[in-house]
This record gives sequence, structure tokens and C-alpha cells, in this order.
Amino acid sequence: MPEIKVNLFSQILNIIDRNMVNKLVRKHQSDKHSKGINTWTHLVSMLFCHLAKVSSLREISNGLRSATGNLNHLGVETAPCKSSLSYINQHRGWEVFRDMYFDLLEVLEPSLALRRQYASRLRRKIYLMDSTVVSLCLSVFDWAHFRTRKGGVKLHTVLDYDNCLPTFLHVTEARKHDSTVAKQVEFPKGAVVVMDRAYLDFDWLYVLDSIGVFFVTRLKSNVLYETLARYNEGLAYHLKDEDISLLSPKGQRQYPKDLRVVKVYDADKQEEILLLTNNTSWTAQTISGLYKARWEIEIFFKHIKQVLKIKTFVGTSHNAVMVQVWTAMITILLLRYLLCKAKYDWSLSNLVGFLRINLMVKINLWQWLNQPFVRPEQPPPKWSLF
Repeated sequence: MPEIKVNLFSQILNIIDRNMVNKLVRKHQSDKHSKGINTWTHLVSMLFCHLAKVSSLREISNGLRSATGNLNHLGVETAPCKSSLSYINQHRGWEVFRDMYFDLLEVLEPSLALRRQYASRLRRKIYLMDSTVVSLCLSVFDWAHFRTRKGGVKLHTVLDYDNCLPTFLHVTEARKHDSTVAKQVEFPKGAVVVMDRAYLDFDWLYVLDSIGVFFVTRLKSNVLYETLARYNEGLAYHLKDEDISLLSPKGQRQYPKDLRVVKVYDADKQEEILLLTNNTSWTAQTISGLYKARWEIEIFFKHIKQVLKIKTFVGTSHNAVMVQVWTAMITILLLRYLLCKAKYDWSLSNLVGFLRINLMVKINLWQWLNQPFVRPEQPPPKWSLF
């Protein structure tokens, strides 16, 4: 077997098309006033930040500097120093990394494993919508106002259920309401949007219905409605399936059409949940299953907070935070691609942990992904004269 002369990190970077990166660099002119650190070196530095899970700019700089002769394999001429990284995180526009993520997603998506448990049955595109708050120190991140003595940013995310990767991501101050940002998202006709009750805005839901988008969300307990028809009463799986209309004058004005409520029982929390939808043809089991699939976006938030460098930031400006968020999305996309290609049954956390240990080791990436543990050879049989 020929000796591998490049490390794992370099082989992961080779997945990214440099021509695509160069095209985006020209489009955004992101190498203008680069202070000697081009966009590719910036990207490599931030991917190293996430994969190695370092805690500061100094550790990024020292980690890359320690690679010495391996830098040219990474496409980097000189390891950036701490002050230069701080400058480019503050001044290079984060939009180039956002566009890089979506272009890379378009290239790698055919190779990603799809989760079509409900999509194949419904033959529709399913989107999961939610947000998560990342707490910040208000005295350091003075632009990220949340509460009187607390700062934070909120990641508003729309996840494609097929591949569990974001198709929309917007970062705001933590106090920004979910339904306000949701109105910026455009969904294709016939799509299914699954979301929590924070998005219960009947004006916006009626807009979704008018363009042919189906939704499944939770109904708040203070919403007044009247029951028009009941179906499948007495079944244990779903306690109630009703056609309803809103009672309040404001509700009737915001959503004049009839709606459907499915009441299910959450055994884990031991409570009844009211699910609201504008689809009248699906079974109650399908609606319940769609809302249960929303848990995938909670797992996604857990992964980016625990596995990647997203809970704390190496820069304090708004631009630096956005750069770190979008390079985290590029990292999770690359990791999903590796998971789909590997024959070994990796979990995401285990894969990241093993990559972190072997990031600069010169072994074949794909062989290592398929067989991370070398099986010991069988010892020779013991001979005895008796």
C-alpha cells in the first residue's frame, strides 16, 4: 500500500472545490485588504477551530504553525498570527462563507443520505423550523442585547428533513421573536413546514396556506375556537381529530378558513398536545409523526453546540460571530458527507472526537473512515510436546 503523504485535515479540505471558492472570492472581493491572509487561509483557520475545538485565536494560530511542513498540503503559505486572525474576523464580510455553504451544499447534496420516511409517503418537501439561543456576556458582546444583564444571539434555522442540514439560517439578537424572522423565509408550493407554537401567527399561517404550503404546529391553550366536525373518536393513539374555525373576531380576520386540530398524548411528558394543521386529508398518525420528526432540529442544535465551536466565540464583533457560525455550517456539512460515505457506523460525536485526535496524522481518510480500528493479527498456535 503506498504511503500517505498528507494528513486527514488536508484530505477533508480536498472535498471543497477550490474553483468554487475562487469564484466566490471574486464575487465578494473578499481578498481585498486581506492583510496577507486570503479567504482560503481564513476558511482553513476557522475549520481547524471547529474540528480541533480550540478556545482562542492564539490556539488556532499555534495549532497551524505547529503543522510546519504540512501547511502547503492545506493550501496555506503561512500560518496566520493571532492579531491578523482577529482583524480578518472583524473585517472580512461573512457573506462569502454563507454563499460558500450553500454552493457546497448544492454540490454535496446528491451524495448525502436522505431521510424520506415521511417525504416519500407524502411526496413533498418537509422543512423543520425552530431557533436556539446562544448566551453571551453582555459586557463583551455589547451589540447582542437580550436582557438587562445578559446578552445572546438567536439562530433562526430551517432544516431540510431529507438531509438534516440548514436551508435557511439567520442570526439575530436573542430577543428577536421567532415569528418575525419566519416571515422572511420563502417555501416552495406544496412543501410541509413543521414548527413549534412560537410560530403561531395566524396572519403568516394564512399566507402559507394561500401559496399552497402545508403546516403542522402546536396550538396554544388560549386560542378560542369552535368544533365543526369530529372524527375517529375513542382511539387511544390520537384522542381527538376535529375540524375547527377560530372564534375571536381577530382570529377570524387573520385566518378566515377552517383548520384541523389533532389531539395526541405525549407519553414522555405525560401531557396532551394539540396539533394544528391546514391539511384535512392526512391521517392523524401522519400529522403526529410529522410533528415528532421536528425533534431532528433539536438534535441538530445539540450537535452544533456540543460537537462544534459554536457555544463560545473567538471574536466579539458581529461580523466575527457570523463568520464562526457560517464556517460551523460548512464544517457540519463536511462531517455529514463523511458520515454518509463511511461504511463504519459512526455517530457524529464519535467521528468528530476521532478526527480531533488524528487531524494531523498521515493516514488514508477513506480507509480510516471505513475501518478506524486495526484488528490485531491472530497469534500463532501454541505447540506442546505433551
